[in-house]
Amino acid sequence: MDSQLSRPSTPRSASNGALENGEGIRGKSKGRQKLLRGLQRISSSPALAPFQRQRSSSSPYHGHTSLSCVSLATPNAPSPFGQASISSSYFSHGASSASSSVPSTAPTTPGLDTPGCDVSDPMLAVRKVGHPIHMTTSIVLPHHKKRLTAFNLWANMPHEIRIHVLSFLSPKELVRASRVSKEFYDMCYDGQLWTRCDASEFYQQIPAEALAQIIVSAGSFIRDLNLRGCVQLEHHRRAEMVVKASRNLVNATLEGCRNLQRQTLHDLIKRNNRLVNLNLTGLPAVCNTTLRLIAESCPQLEMLNVSWCKHMDAKAIQTVVEGCPKLKDLRVGEVKGFKDLEVAKSIFTTNNLERLVLAGCEDLSDAALQVMMHGVDPEIDVLTNTPMVPPRKLRHLDLSRCNRLTSQGVQALGHLVPELEGLILSGITTLTDSALEPILASTPRLTHLELEDLEELTNSLLSEHLAKAPCASKLEHLSIGYCGKLGDTGMLPVFRACTSLCSVIMDNTRISDLVLAEAASMVRQRAMDAKRQAISLNAQQQQPSGLPKVTLHLTVYDCGNVTWTGIREVLSRNTEPMKISVPTTTTLPTTTTDSQPSSPSSSDLTTSIFDTDNKFVTTTTTVTPINPPPTTTTTTTTTITTQNLPPTETIALKCYYGWQQTVDEHTKRVLRGSFPSARRLEAKWAQYMQAEEEERAGGDGAGRRRRRRRAREAAMVHADEEGLGGQLGEDGEDGEGIGLGMHG
Repeated sequence: MDSQLSRPSTPRSASNGALENGEGIRGKSKGRQKLLRGLQRISSSPALAPFQRQRSSSSPYHGHTSLSCVSLATPNAPSPFGQASISSSYFSHGASSASSSVPSTAPTTPGLDTPGCDVSDPMLAVRKVGHPIHMTTSIVLPHHKKRLTAFNLWANMPHEIRIHVLSFLSPKELVRASRVSKEFYDMCYDGQLWTRCDASEFYQQIPAEALAQIIVSAGSFIRDLNLRGCVQLEHHRRAEMVVKASRNLVNATLEGCRNLQRQTLHDLIKRNNRLVNLNLTGLPAVCNTTLRLIAESCPQLEMLNVSWCKHMDAKAIQTVVEGCPKLKDLRVGEVKGFKDLEVAKSIFTTNNLERLVLAGCEDLSDAALQVMMHGVDPEIDVLTNTPMVPPRKLRHLDLSRCNRLTSQGVQALGHLVPELEGLILSGITTLTDSALEPILASTPRLTHLELEDLEELTNSLLSEHLAKAPCASKLEHLSIGYCGKLGDTGMLPVFRACTSLCSVIMDNTRISDLVLAEAASMVRQRAMDAKRQAISLNAQQQQPSGLPKVTLHLTVYDCGNVTWTGIREVLSRNTEPMKISVPTTTTLPTTTTDSQPSSPSSSDLTTSIFDTDNKFVTTTTTVTPINPPPTTTTTTTTTITTQNLPPTETIALKCYYGWQQTVDEHTKRVLRGSFPSARRLEAKWAQYMQAEEEERAGGDGAGRRRRRRRAREAAMVHADEEGLGGQLGEDGEDGEGIGLGMHG
């Protein structure tokens, strides 16, 4: 017994007490004892205090004193584990019961003195802990993540939004996406996605069944239908399905559908009375009856193209002009019968056309053209000798290849088409300068002028009339190809005056390298002016210069006077940096004193009297007052700075096929900003062309003399740059030596 009191002992369980007193169940297993001892140790541990449940306010043992380490040993009542009950003895004593002197647990918990309870004491041992128990702390349960269910964004999206997403796909992509599933098939063929059906991009790949299915599925949603080149709709039944499905067309293009039947075309026109633009170019099914149906069924029509329709004539055009009051664009190229003056009179009377294309109408005569412009027997102004009729609204007129026209008929356009912007007279070989002079003088808005294959035109028309015309500053496109009499004399003034040119076709003319140099100078000056204006407006801070762009297209095929030197001049100007002088104004305030004294001293007065006798001293001598008031003046200084900027505009050349590959490669390098690489290519090509030219010269004497002359010229240029021009003799021997050294 002494040995047991000499060491700390754990609280004895109720089962051990029962065995000592003879009241418990005998023969308990060792596992039961281990379990009870473990529960006792857990209940006495202070680490479990924060996890205890909050006691209710009605608890009989609620108070300021914390209770812990309750011994389970009691001999009074049996417990559920075969032990005596401890509840009666526990509630019979207060919280102030004294603890036993024998410790009930081993001092294993750091920082705490755990008082034990005497085995012989039947009462529960109660001890105070050093810190209060947190009654409000709840037990933290392990967090179980809620398993997320799969969310199908596309399936839960509204149908309208899905259609809007699919609207960003091209027609070819929609057809491919329809193969994903049945749901995608229904959505991809929704009529809202096919309001504009343009099959011209894939007409060679799509089968007739798929094309018909698209049109039938879209139905009345289709507004713009473009079947250009679709020859798949040759089957009568399939085309009939397409016609029945299309009922609300606004723009229809059937160009190239040569297998379309006439009855099918007529049904399409009858069903769509809202047509605004109709293109029937080259259809064999078009006839006079077709145009009569158009005049009756399409009152909203604004554009009609029936060029190259062989089974109709100009008489049907008269029906359309009179039946469609909103018609503004009429294209009837290669149509016969325009010698009829009644048709011309209808066009004059309506005066609604803004674009009239009569290209290839061989029957068009001077009388018919004059009636179109000023009617029949108009009143003539005595002063100007021009018809007194309302001006025409034409903006674009194409009379190319109308071989029966002469200068007398074309002169009728003068002073009657002030709104004209595009004029095409190519192929009328009999035209002279007198036909174009009144037109150029009365068309201030002219931007496109095509005069190809007019062999009777001379340089005076370009230099005296076009360069001085009111439209010179607005002219953008000029074509004088195959005009054999035009050369440098006419084109040089044009490039100086027409600074807005973007395209010039001069093939098979007499121009030379001077015209190419003038064109390059014009483009360079235009780019510098635009850049200088942008700098003055501080636009370079908002819009960076970026890479250069092609602003002038030159075509100089088969020009015998154009050499590789002129081509090189253009290539060199394309890479030459721009030197722009920009004035900079600086304002600085300065403080000065007043030159008039308020109360001068005697010495000052004497000096001022003496100074009056000398007229030169008065400009340098000043009288200082006793307290001069300070004055502030502003000094403005203007400084001119020069900036070297990369070129922003270039020229694209079409020239001799032997040089074209080099020109194209040079242009590619310039457009991507590789200016050093482009300069190296230009230098290498120039060396090659020079060597080839010397090779063709042949002979030892001529080639050698040419090389020596070029060496002397190069030496002289080098000497002038170095300031050694006076040291070279007139015979050129020193220069030749320097030149040979440079080439070597």
